[in-house]
Amino acid sequence: MDRQILVSEGDFPRLDSFIAENTELTRSHAQKLIEGGFVSVNGGEAKSKRAVKKGDVITVDLPEPEEVSLEPENIPLDIIYEDSSIAVINKQQGLTVHAGNGVKSGTLVNALLYHLDSLSGINGVIRPGIVHRIDKDTSGLLVVAKNDKAHISLSKQIAEKTCGRTYLALLSGVMGKDEGRIETYIDRSPKDRTMMAVSAKGRLAVTDYKVIKRYKAGYTLCEFRLKTGRTHQIRVHAKHLGHPVVGDKTYGSKNCKFNLEGQLLHAFRLELDHPDTGERMIFEAPLPEYFTKVLNSLGEEI
Repeated sequence: MDRQILVSEGDFPRLDSFIAENTELTRSHAQKLIEGGFVSVNGGEAKSKRAVKKGDVITVDLPEPEEVSLEPENIPLDIIYEDSSIAVINKQQGLTVHAGNGVKSGTLVNALLYHLDSLSGINGVIRPGIVHRIDKDTSGLLVVAKNDKAHISLSKQIAEKTCGRTYLALLSGVMGKDEGRIETYIDRSPKDRTMMAVSAKGRLAVTDYKVIKRYKAGYTLCEFRLKTGRTHQIRVHAKHLGHPVVGDKTYGSKNCKFNLEGQLLHAFRLELDHPDTGERMIFEAPLPEYFTKVLNSLGEEI
């Protein structure tokens, strides 16, 4: 049984939300751990709705992982780095990261079970090895933990914002500002619970952006650097700027002249400290061919 000890640096309205904010556990997973007696606050009993106060010590005991029931599948993977503790994957567009919402096969996890000799078990039977996610129709880099020690280290880096994640996106329209920071709250959309939206409440989402190229055809190639990791964060923030990601039928136009299978959003750089050695590692993945093909078709820059 692995243990994580979290010390609150401020007040928080709910314990389950605090755990989700400061670990890679989802709020629902945190609730199950609390209900199962795996979480204590200052050594005492805990409840999901309990408020967290500054200085509270929250202990999360993660139970031994259940045996993985998902089947390994020989799905091609671009594994750009692998050792005994981590693997870095350049995920192709169209590949769902893990099972859920009726999806039980054909996922990155199914592929990992086939290609790798071990995976961490902290996230349970559905998400072994998964420390962070990228959307099904987003391509690019993500790191996978091959043991629980690596998982805890990587999760801590993400929570403490020392793990760098940088994306490239082609946006609709020509952006005015060269660079800036988007800082909002993101929550479930009241109109469609499968979508996220900028809201007056929810979870803080911070994204830095920098314009790379502007095209006379009416598009902008933009770099986004995540400071937090909320669901659909870059896509929601791009829409908030008034320049949705090209090919994003959820947050942008349903009609795209480029005949794309998904949005032109690519996680091209990943920076992390190796869980065993502490060495700073930087990985980059080139834009996929369909992305560069669109860029080459746009003509002159502004």
